[in-house]
Amino acid sequence: MVLQVKTSTYEAKTQEIAKQLLGATQENRSFLGSLRDQMRWDDKLLAWAMSNPGLRVQLFRFIDTLPALQHKPEIAAHLQEYLGEESVELPSALKAMLNFAHPDSMPGQVAATTVSTAVETLAHKYISGENIKQVIKTVERLRKDKMAFTIDLLGEAVITETEAQSYLERYLELMQQLVEASKNWSVIPAIDQADGEPLPQVQVSVKLTAFYSQFDPLDAKGSEEKVSDRIRTLLRLAKELGAAVHFDMEQYAYKDITLNILQKLLLEDEFRQRTDIGVTIQAYLRDSEEDAKNLISWLKRRGYPLTIRLVKGAYWDQETIKAEQKHWKQPVYNEKAATDANFETITQLLLENHQYVYAAIGSHNVRSQARAIAIAQSLNVPRRHFEMQVLYGMGDKLAKALVDKGYRVRVYCPYGELLPGMAYLIRRLLENTANSSFLRQNLENRPIEELLAPPNIDLSHAEAQRRREEGEFVGVADTDYAEESAARMSTEAFAAVRQQLGRTYLPLVNGEYLNTAEFVDSLNPSNFSEVVGKVGLLSVEQAEEAMRAAKAAFPAWKKTPVQQRAGVLRKAADLMEARRAELSAWIVLEVGKPVKEADAEVSEAIDFCLYYADEMERLDAGVIYDVAGETNRYIYQGRGIAVVISPWNFPLAIACGMTVAALVAGNCTLLKPAETSSVITAKLTEILIEAGIPKGVFQYVPGKGSQVGAYLVNHADTHIIAFTGSQEVGCRIYAEAATLKPGQKHLKRVIAEMGGKNAIIVDESADLDQAVVGVVQSAFGYSGQKCSACSRVIVLQPVYDAFVRRLVEATKSLNIGEAELPSTQVGPVIDAKARDRILEYIEKGKAEAQVALELTAPAQGYYIGPVIFSEVAPDATIAQEEIFGPVLAVTKVKDFAEALAVANGTNYALTGGLYSRTPSHIQQAQTDFEVGNVYINRNITGAIVARQPFGGFKLSGVGSKAGGPDYLLQFLEPRTVTENIQRQGFAPIEGAE
Repeated sequence: MVLQVKTSTYEAKTQEIAKQLLGATQENRSFLGSLRDQMRWDDKLLAWAMSNPGLRVQLFRFIDTLPALQHKPEIAAHLQEYLGEESVELPSALKAMLNFAHPDSMPGQVAATTVSTAVETLAHKYISGENIKQVIKTVERLRKDKMAFTIDLLGEAVITETEAQSYLERYLELMQQLVEASKNWSVIPAIDQADGEPLPQVQVSVKLTAFYSQFDPLDAKGSEEKVSDRIRTLLRLAKELGAAVHFDMEQYAYKDITLNILQKLLLEDEFRQRTDIGVTIQAYLRDSEEDAKNLISWLKRRGYPLTIRLVKGAYWDQETIKAEQKHWKQPVYNEKAATDANFETITQLLLENHQYVYAAIGSHNVRSQARAIAIAQSLNVPRRHFEMQVLYGMGDKLAKALVDKGYRVRVYCPYGELLPGMAYLIRRLLENTANSSFLRQNLENRPIEELLAPPNIDLSHAEAQRRREEGEFVGVADTDYAEESAARMSTEAFAAVRQQLGRTYLPLVNGEYLNTAEFVDSLNPSNFSEVVGKVGLLSVEQAEEAMRAAKAAFPAWKKTPVQQRAGVLRKAADLMEARRAELSAWIVLEVGKPVKEADAEVSEAIDFCLYYADEMERLDAGVIYDVAGETNRYIYQGRGIAVVISPWNFPLAIACGMTVAALVAGNCTLLKPAETSSVITAKLTEILIEAGIPKGVFQYVPGKGSQVGAYLVNHADTHIIAFTGSQEVGCRIYAEAATLKPGQKHLKRVIAEMGGKNAIIVDESADLDQAVVGVVQSAFGYSGQKCSACSRVIVLQPVYDAFVRRLVEATKSLNIGEAELPSTQVGPVIDAKARDRILEYIEKGKAEAQVALELTAPAQGYYIGPVIFSEVAPDATIAQEEIFGPVLAVTKVKDFAEALAVANGTNYALTGGLYSRTPSHIQQAQTDFEVGNVYINRNITGAIVARQPFGGFKLSGVGSKAGGPDYLLQFLEPRTVTENIQRQGFAPIEGAE
């Protein structure tokens, strides 16, 4: 039976215990006000960070970069770049130290040595050792202070299967060495025993994502299989050795799948009775109380208790930023008080169910720990069922005070090299120096009443999201496949779409579907024996009929109020959102795009509709240039007939974007899709019809490009040609459109996006974890079949070998297979012609460079395994020509100037990227990298409407950027209307009575 004790009883006891604990932790509260000369530099850095927000940001950015810097002049140069900004107010001691003329001067070397030593000292405060010997020394010291431990292995992000296997092996070795060391330890009853029961002396903490490099909630089944095998191996050895294992919680996206995998595995006969295992709950998550309740219910059914470690959470900034970028609901509480309140609620829940669960309360907040003790005392919770936890290097005085009071305290000890541990260090520094941090507030002499006040906040009304500025365009959210319901909807959509495969789709001309003499089968590139649909191809005569219908419909459409035209687009957006999962399934099956990328394409199509509707309403307001006695209006009108020639690689988004831009601007529009993606554009046609587009205003005209496409481009009544495709076809269209045809009374406007040879530069200061992941996504996402895909990586010599080694391993770890499978990262290429062309380029590459990797691929489908060439000369064919497939050329350069020259040394200027933590390199790339879209420290694909308007220059295209504020201007004729409003010398005066 669960005991119920009034909250007021808990509060009185909480305050009493908290004051006692606080008294024991406040020996040195004047920390910030006592920057004496004898303070060590690591203390000074932390104190300065607390007192100066501008310095805090730049200092932590420098610390993040520091492990990648090999030489003292590099360190000195980066110190000046990061801390020398005008916005950063420097303490006099730091300003004096940075006052050197050259990074390689003696003062520069002294500065580099001083600061890097200070950061290293700081790191050792939070990282318990760089090797197992140091860790054993640390835990033995902790045990002398009557503190238990749990060890977390820091390391490179697990982005390859080699690293995942290595992670498991390092943990197996860690447990064995710790247990071996423990044979010499004497028993300390406070931490090695509880209620007459021996406790494991050794405990390790592990992360599920590190057991499988492709861990993904969308592929829940595949992830579970891979991870569970490695977990079983770990748990079996732990049992044999007598060690305990605790599973950490990571980013929100992995929460549900982590809990599901663990709950399933720990019900297996082999593990059901184990009580030396733990899981984690993060109180800053809005659904954490519900998760805790579900875990308790599950533990009741399981019949054997486990530890639940309750923490506040370590990824707050990352979670809020990701949710805002993705337009998802914030998963975390935005106010610190709300997290604290939720932490106390869950603490009470765990302790009131102590017969089913062992509670581990992880916090450095004196009130949070006092609250737990007050409840535990009130409920007489057995010692085995309750412990306190702190992070190594934080809350040391609190930990000692808790030990002195007779409570079991466990210290969470990260260990590993400083370079991989830097991300962990930065999180700890941010936590330590945040305004809302209890540790900081305690050091700042805040009143005791304020420090210990209960976090009174109504969690149901806690602020849900950061407020957006009024008028800012907000795109739609991609599907969050971390939610089980989303994955289920996707599966159901595939089943429904498969019932419709093989149907016939006809051209739409003047509101009627026309029968055609010629048809083409659209095949599933993952399995070319599967016909997605049969598409009727328009004849030239029927194309002429479509042109006449468009010409007849234009006058009325041009005069249709903009609000009404915009309304059609918004209705189409709503219909696409309602059919999101279905449209994604069609994209996956017709063009072989993996599920997540197909879903993002649906989002982009919707965003184009909503954004261009808003933009046209903005432009429709015109511009007023009135003067006394005269009105002047700058207004826009549609041009006439637009021919849209859309590609197969973004069959919905690009087709939709070009089409609705032309339509909302008042033009009648003919959409001629690529033959290989005509079923998806038939679905877009259905949506536009349902949205209310009038007859003749929009027409769907699939046909052979060499016949129907050429006919429409050359037609005298065509005003605009919007094209996305190859450079060869784009240049031909541009030339043909320039020729005035008989009866043509206007010059044609051509908007052409013609691809790229996109490069990512990786410099010596880059975060290689980020760079490898970003390059792999950019190069091999959708098998490299994006205009924006990375096909060249230009790497500076100092990091070249390390980068190539990890790039090859990360690429090897990708799953190649049918696009429909949730585990697939690399699907097929579009058709046999593309496959054969790419294979020819691979043969050319073998004659020009070294093959670093060539993966095999399935036979039944148009597959090509990713290929990486290393030591590629900048002028090699594979470094100059667009391949449009999963082929990547890696070039080594000596310095950043050469890297930029190589990056700019092609005929294209579409997208490019830079991985760097050197401010001057970042600044130079922004001005000198010749591309339409430059991406810094992120992948270079996936441009989002109104956030990263997309398009390039040089031979990458002509026209303004799609999804940007001037894109619609290309579809409009600007006009100025001037009226003299005087009559017999009299003019109306605004505001006169």
